[in-house]
Amino acid sequence: MAGKGKNEGLSLWYRFWWKFRYMGYHIFGPAQLDGARDPQQRMRLKRAAKVEMARGARLAREAGQTT
Repeated sequence: MAGKGKNEGLSLWYRFWWKFRYMGYHIFGPAQLDGARDPQQRMRLKRAAKVEMARGARLAREAGQTT
């Protein structure tokens, strides 16, 4: 099984822009809201989904190479 990389399959530009927006919401965004309305929570959920897609694609590529 493939180990979890530090960049988790996401590009440098995506990781930079995500962190920039996340910090922007932290400093200038609204107060903490409930889960569905919290912009930081939505960002974390979208990133987790993107990481899972990248991980699945990487595992599929690795499985295709070994077969």
